[in-house]
Amino acid sequence: MSTNDIGLEIKDSKILVKKLNSLLANYEVYYQNLRNFHWNVSGPNFFELHAKFEELYDIAHLGIDETAERILTLGERPLSSFEEFLNNSRIKEAKEVSDSKAMVETVRDNLNTLLELEREALDIASEQNDEGTVDLMSGYITAKEKTVWMLSAYLK
Repeated sequence: MSTNDIGLEIKDSKILVKKLNSLLANYEVYYQNLRNFHWNVSGPNFFELHAKFEELYDIAHLGIDETAERILTLGERPLSSFEEFLNNSRIKEAKEVSDSKAMVETVRDNLNTLLELEREALDIASEQNDEGTVDLMSGYITAKEKTVWMLSAYLK
């Protein structure tokens, strides 16, 4: 069997990369949804939500970059066009959402979709003894679970 530059089986890495590219596409749409909400939130919760959406898109931006770089580390090409992102994302664009509660619900739901994909990637990476991806996904999962809990508490 042939291995990539970091010693993992190329055939196995291709399976994981497919999942990571799906995660990347969903991350990108989630990121743009956050930007939309940051720009367009209004009402009595403006200041707190405007700041929270910015905090979350900064975190998402880092996750996007790390996920793309992990795909490159595994020897493959990350998706990189809007068309690829939209065609490979379960998360849909949030268009013209003006209600702040709906924005928070959308963010929470988007995070749950990302969590599903990260858990799937974690399982695949674990089976392949890919500790780098396992570590990356574990950190993402822990942080997102806490954010989902906080957003759910906000919505109550």
